[in-house]
Amino acid sequence: MTTIDSRPAASSTRGFWPMRDLPVVGWLVAVLVVSLVHPFISAPRWLMIHLLVLGAAGHAILVWSRYFADTLLRIPATPRREQSARLALFNVGVLVVTMGVPSRIWPLTVAGAALVIAAVVWHVWALVGGLGPTKSRFASTLHFYLAAGSLLPVGAVLGVWLARDLSDPLDTRVRIAHVGVNLLGWIGLTVLGTLVTLWPTMLRTRIVEGAEVWSRRALPALLGGITLVLLASWTDRPWVVAVGLVTYLGGVAMLAVFFVLTARVKPPREFPTWSVGAGVAWLVGGLSWALVLIARTPSWHGISDALDAVTPYLAAGFIAQVLLGALSYLVPVVLGGGPAAVRAANRSLDAASALRVTLANLGLVVCALPVPSVVRVIASTLVLGALASFVPLLLRSVRLRHRGETALVEARPAGQHTGLAAVGLALMLGAVAIGGAVDPASLGGPPDSAAAGVAATGQTVRVRVEAADMRFTPDKIEVDAGDHLIITLVNTDDTDVHDLVLETGHDSGRLAPGESAVVDVGVVGRDVDGWCSVIGHKQMGMVMSIVARGGAAAPAASDPPAATADSAHSSHGESHSGSDAGPGPDARLIDPALPPAAQSRVHRVTFRVTEQEQEVAPGVRQTLWTYNGTAPGPTLRGRVGDRFVITLVNDGKIGHSVDFHAGVRAPDKVMRTIPPGESLVYRFTARRAGIWMYHCSSMPMSAHIANGLFGAVVIDPPDLPEVDHEFVMVQSEQFFGPEDGSGNAGEVDMDKLMAERPDKVSFNGYPNQYDHDPLVVSPGDRVRFWILDAGPNRASSFHVVGGQFDRVWTEGSWTLGSASAPARSTGAQVLPLLPAQGGFVELTLTERGDYPFVSHVMIDAERGAHGILRVR
Repeated sequence: MTTIDSRPAASSTRGFWPMRDLPVVGWLVAVLVVSLVHPFISAPRWLMIHLLVLGAAGHAILVWSRYFADTLLRIPATPRREQSARLALFNVGVLVVTMGVPSRIWPLTVAGAALVIAAVVWHVWALVGGLGPTKSRFASTLHFYLAAGSLLPVGAVLGVWLARDLSDPLDTRVRIAHVGVNLLGWIGLTVLGTLVTLWPTMLRTRIVEGAEVWSRRALPALLGGITLVLLASWTDRPWVVAVGLVTYLGGVAMLAVFFVLTARVKPPREFPTWSVGAGVAWLVGGLSWALVLIARTPSWHGISDALDAVTPYLAAGFIAQVLLGALSYLVPVVLGGGPAAVRAANRSLDAASALRVTLANLGLVVCALPVPSVVRVIASTLVLGALASFVPLLLRSVRLRHRGETALVEARPAGQHTGLAAVGLALMLGAVAIGGAVDPASLGGPPDSAAAGVAATGQTVRVRVEAADMRFTPDKIEVDAGDHLIITLVNTDDTDVHDLVLETGHDSGRLAPGESAVVDVGVVGRDVDGWCSVIGHKQMGMVMSIVARGGAAAPAASDPPAATADSAHSSHGESHSGSDAGPGPDARLIDPALPPAAQSRVHRVTFRVTEQEQEVAPGVRQTLWTYNGTAPGPTLRGRVGDRFVITLVNDGKIGHSVDFHAGVRAPDKVMRTIPPGESLVYRFTARRAGIWMYHCSSMPMSAHIANGLFGAVVIDPPDLPEVDHEFVMVQSEQFFGPEDGSGNAGEVDMDKLMAERPDKVSFNGYPNQYDHDPLVVSPGDRVRFWILDAGPNRASSFHVVGGQFDRVWTEGSWTLGSASAPARSTGAQVLPLLPAQGGFVELTLTERGDYPFVSHVMIDAERGAHGILRVR
């Protein structure tokens, strides 16, 4: 067995070096800032990943691969001035790229990528010069560096190509190649090649015999896997991506054997080795996870979705942990100052190591599981805190070195690591418990007794009940009167949230897929009814009954009286049918003006599903489910051939989904219901023109649409002429639910919805809003109204009082006029639409005045489908 000398090759590498030591801290701080303000900036996910992978990790690769090459080959250290110039070039390039891509300024992106490529090519050329006549058993590590550096320009060019907004499926294929080359090549090869020698050095033990031989054998397998991923994208054979990942994992396995053997000789005991070891485990686990997802959907979209799911965990679990662990070991070495100073700096960076590693890795595991969104937020915050703690610890270490302090070298008290790990476990369990408890359904008072005065038999009956597909199985439980009943409820649904509420007040709480809860009913002396309280699930048949044999019958259930217009308006203190009252100060009104289509042919949008209380009519507040905070959701616009990439994030408390009528996709994957805290990427290409509906397709679909989850996508017909004004009107129905008794605004009233008794019918989500804020045009202006009937149930008959339409386009065809000219001697008075149908009408008004626009289903106009077009 052999050891290597980890000391710098020359004194020029020792001491504090700003260009070497500060940029990586700056990139890590930038990652932290973006993660904290991500709701308010453009492309936050892309930015966080690239600040970490390209900025922090890329800078570290240029620094430490050069350092290891100098050390292993025992050649003179790279002149500081040359290395500083190379690092400056690289960091400026990364900064320009991170400005160019989010701002969609392609020339800026090209310029930044060119600087990055120039710096890396310069770096590779310098490494080649180090080969020379030197014969070192560790030259294979240099071969890893040369291969990684040669792949980075390929990945950078692919990234620049992506920033050009390619059409589908080319965009998906290039994206997969870009991720494969940069993650597996530039990062993966550098890390794996370095760990052949760094891992035993960090453990302060010898390199296992044969490790360098197997590293030479592993490199072709790793490069073969990367090549297969590239060829798959180039030849349009998605299944080859899976073969490439398997091949790459085979190369990783060759090296992992020696990592494990080395750790068996001297197990990890400090933060650097724990963090690096956990990082390699996340690399293997993440790629294996991706393979499982790809096997389920072996298509380009399936592979892209798999990489979207796995990439954040590879970034935080693999790249961040390896980076922080390696720096925690290497920075004290290069700062120098003698053995005592190095040990002091090591100890400083090792502070609370077991706690930090436990929080980071358990938190990532929790985030990867189907947990409620609140749990995921708390867990991810703990992960961020654990990783971010490296920055202040590093700065403290540098300060200690500067002061020459060496007092932090005492051995740790026995059991401290175990204790800190236990604290980390307790914190993560607390996060899960707190997040799971933050659910209004779990905050009720003590349940009533089901005993009905019956004496207890002393027998306990335990029943497992499964909730799935809008049914409880079994949905009927029979016990002898006086028995003690304990129900274990298991949510075996693949996607949806369920609960069990009994008329006695017993409540399981909301359960995500795979979760379970125990409901202790107590002694049962009478019949008891139960149901799922998630909106619409009871009406879909998700009910159960508990029958007490020989006990009292269940009390007769009295349904609440049917809501009438009078009862509805009295429950809110104002009439739902009058239009005199205007919107309140916190009403979220929608600007009906339709902006022109963006120049980009790829539209990337994030839809966040939220559940929020807001004013939906004068004096009426409801808890709506929304896409991005509004009902209807954002109106999207594009042209035929445009590609839409929608990231759906469920920040609600129950399962939700989205279905875009504007694209043709198999519903199984992209339209599936995702639990709280989950996300998916929905891609489609707009092949046909129209105003298309999108909506939540979770069951019951009527409830999810009626409670706010719907919107419009406008795809312009070819040669669509320009007009002076374009407005979008999305008609929908509202079914107001009462407050829940504790002051919380109600949600959609399912009884009214099933009876088709809407309280209001509105344009763009708020009745009569354009009576109070009219649409203003000038005499002679050509006006185009895009109309979508979102329903969920009622037809629309759009009409402008006092006007006539000379162009009408309905469901993909011109029914009056044409793109070249409006009709001259004929006209239309209404645009009739059934639910989910859409089209547009055009007219020109020359006389000043107020022209009401309505649904000519007059009762709906009186319910709020009414506005004013003002010509002045």
